Amino acid sequence: MERFEYCNPNPKRKSVGDCVIRALSIALDKPWGETYMEICAQGFKMADMPTANRVWGRYLRDKGFERKTAESEVTVGEFCEEHEEGTFILGLDGHVVAAFDGHYFDTWDSGDETVLYYWALSQ
Repeated sequence: MERFEYCNPNPKRKSVGDCVIRALSIALDKPWGETYMEICAQGFKMADMPTANRVWGRYLRDKGFERKTAESEVTVGEFCEEHEEGTFILGLDGHVVAAFDGHYFDTWDSGDETVLYYWALSQ
């Protein structure tokens, strides 16, 4: 089963430097611009950059997500095989990916990348 789905909500179709905004936009089913502005506002409140892990982590926590550490070395593709239901934000080394219902959404096939931690939307 193909688990990778190409998705780029960036209105200018840029694919570098905004993976946090793209992933959160996809997972929350919100427009890229709205997500960007909300993350910037969160960064302003915290006096930190919007793409800082603690900033978008706080944003996700406020949206009902819980942060978890990957229990073993698992790739994005394997993670999606093991999580057929649910909404997740996957933290990789220098990249962030949205996943839900067993599929991952990105501008490139990151399925072989290792998941370091993830955010799970509480049901």
